[in-house]
Amino acid sequence: MPRAPISPLSFQRSHTTAFLASCGLVFLVACGSQGRPPAPPLQVGVLAVTQADVPLTHEWVGTLDGFVNAEIRPQVEGYLLRQVYKEGTALRQGQVLFEIDGRPFAAAAQQARAALVRDQAQFDKAKQDVDRFTPLAAEKAISQQELDNARVLLRQAQANVDASQAAVDRATLNLQWTHVTSPINGIAGVAKVQVGDLVNPTRVMTTVSTVDPIKVYFNASEQEYMSWARDWAGQGGGKGTLSLVLSDGSTYPFRGDPFMADRNVDLKTGTILLAGVFPNAKLLLRPGQYAKVRADVAKVQGALLVPQRAIWDLQGSAQVAVVGADNKIEIRPIRAGARVGLLQVVEQGLKLGERVVVDGTQKVSAGLLVKPVPAGAAPTSPAGK
Repeated sequence: MPRAPISPLSFQRSHTTAFLASCGLVFLVACGSQGRPPAPPLQVGVLAVTQADVPLTHEWVGTLDGFVNAEIRPQVEGYLLRQVYKEGTALRQGQVLFEIDGRPFAAAAQQARAALVRDQAQFDKAKQDVDRFTPLAAEKAISQQELDNARVLLRQAQANVDASQAAVDRATLNLQWTHVTSPINGIAGVAKVQVGDLVNPTRVMTTVSTVDPIKVYFNASEQEYMSWARDWAGQGGGKGTLSLVLSDGSTYPFRGDPFMADRNVDLKTGTILLAGVFPNAKLLLRPGQYAKVRADVAKVQGALLVPQRAIWDLQGSAQVAVVGADNKIEIRPIRAGARVGLLQVVEQGLKLGERVVVDGTQKVSAGLLVKPVPAGAAPTSPAGK
């Protein structure tokens, strides 16, 4: 069926209605955009640059070692009968560690004692002869030669007694040495021999280490050593100037003392071997552990300090975000110095009292208007999230 023709009046009305609708939509959008409030400035946590006298701390990689490490070797050769000690436990000086078959040494000791008895009897006989010949020679009843011969035999008998006594002492020692003991107080290591092994003085049976106190060895540069040595002198020997950071990142609760410096600086590395000692009553520290040794080597007067987390690195240059008086961000390069705990010494680029961004540094840029609040305060608007 053919469509009815559209009149010019109807066409004009439809276009007028569409035009008015589009104008109303544009008006509503424009009014909405003009009525929306501007976004609040970004909230950032700031802290002021502070000033204090701070110590400069150097840190070195160290290795723990026993104050005394005794390699336990037998004094005699024989078959091992028994391991007496428990590996990894604390020992007292003189405590028995191993027992070696002592039967051959007991027999040798008995033989030595019998030889001593024999030689002692010969000595007694020779002494009696001298005592009897002396008055007879004085009365010319016997010749002087006979008396002299008797005295020679007495001296020979005395020498035999002395030699036999030494053999008895040696045999007794050998018998005692079948009980292998610890020469020091310390911690016993793992046994390197087993029951039934034939051991001798060249074989290490185990190691005992004194670990209270315990040593820590580390290498310092010649310049660090010189600075530290001067600090020792200034503190009367440097007692309590060392601290220890363990491999898990925790700080050992007891401070240590300087113990020794090696006799020379290594010409190849330019370093010198140093050692410190730490108390270790609970036996937490063991030889071979890795640790970092820290020592205060100097003091900076009136150092400017900022939190370490306020500083970031850009192409090798340290930078901070400074909030100016107009609350706008300025990205400023600085020269960072030594670390002091969670703070960083700033040698150049900041002034006392200036505010640096600590929380929100990843969101700021130069010229950005911000709302500074003390670091750690809770944000008050979505913009501060």
